[in-house]
Amino acid sequence: MIAVIGLLLGFLVSALFLIQGKRRRSNDNQEKKSNEPVEVVRPKSYSKSEVAEHNKRNDCWVIIKDRVYDVTSYVEEHPGGDAILDHAGDDSTDGFFGPQHATRVFDMIEDFYIGELLK
Repeated sequence: MIAVIGLLLGFLVSALFLIQGKRRRSNDNQEKKSNEPVEVVRPKSYSKSEVAEHNKRNDCWVIIKDRVYDVTSYVEEHPGGDAILDHAGDDSTDGFFGPQHATRVFDMIEDFYIGELLK
């Protein structure tokens, strides 16, 4: 019994040292990166006519609040079926903010963001 407890304690202490070591290395890497110049990446801009070309099930972009999203990979998973295609290649802001959507879609949509709509 004492041997089992000793093994468990040894395992826990080893795990703590490994975790601390990873944290220390991670912090070192962050410090090195902070000294490097930061490159600002501007989002790509798309015209309404460019977005309009992507209006099919296998190539589906939508505009939501002047931001462009490529939702092609989500079309088949969309719980509302083909409703997502109603505004393919067009502004989908009203439909997106409709009562049918749970609040989690507001976080999910950012995974599909590709740029801004030209004004």
